[in-house]
Amino acid sequence: MPGVPRGAYTVHYGGGAFLYHGGEWYRRDGGVSVVIAAPIGAYVPVLPPLYSTVWWSGVPYYYANDTYYAWVPQADEYQVVMPPTGIETGGTTQAPVTDSIFIYPRNGQSAQQQSTDRYECHRSAADATGYDPTQAGGGVAVAMASSKRADYLRAQAACLDARGYSVK
Repeated sequence: MPGVPRGAYTVHYGGGAFLYHGGEWYRRDGGVSVVIAAPIGAYVPVLPPLYSTVWWSGVPYYYANDTYYAWVPQADEYQVVMPPTGIETGGTTQAPVTDSIFIYPRNGQSAQQQSTDRYECHRSAADATGYDPTQAGGGVAVAMASSKRADYLRAQAACLDARGYSVK
């Protein structure tokens, strides 16, 4: 097709056929291909070159050419998405710090006991702080997530320390 680079992917979406190559989207219009805005909801197998990863509420979004993409595991492809509200001002290219901590039993606790203690300390810390890392964004307002996360990790570490663990 004139105007479309060789190797473009054909993307069928919303009853239309689009072409996608290197982050540019095209559609046929009267025998020629024209560049268009990415169709929200369409899927592509690869991200454009030179994309940026932007983290928002612990979720990675991929940004290139004024378009956001999100990985959809069920489709095994990236979907063109609307930018989440606030990502332009509150998103970051820094990956979130993990909520994982390492515990070492000081008193010979069994694997079963370690699992029980870890869960009970998680619940206790989540109840005490209102932050739950198993919820999207910790289950708190975005503006509070960072400080609440720190409170949660301190509370969980204190609980595990009291139960006879070294916490790192």
